[in-house]
Amino acid sequence: MAKFALLVEMKAKPGKEAEIEAFLAKEASLVKGEPGTLTWHAAKIEGETGVYRVFDTFDDEAAREAHLNGEAGQEFVDKAGELFSEAKISRLQVVAHK
Repeated sequence: MAKFALLVEMKAKPGKEAEIEAFLAKEASLVKGEPGTLTWHAAKIEGETGVYRVFDTFDDEAAREAHLNGEAGQEFVDKAGELFSEAKISRLQVVAHK
């Protein structure tokens, strides 16, 4: 059962939406190689241009840290200033799930 999660809230810089969506698809392929990342979802908010979220889950804190410090996490840090006008990462504890 997932006990830990991340919620990443992002707002695109104007005109960067297509680039962000390609970037998120690449991130998904990188995350597939992370054994400790249980789920990883990227989405855009309907009706709000350029507003994105990533939600991912982990069994333990070590897996979450490995994700943040891994290739996908580092690419996010490297590209954030170029792609996003706002980006916020929240660390979550899962309290219920299906």
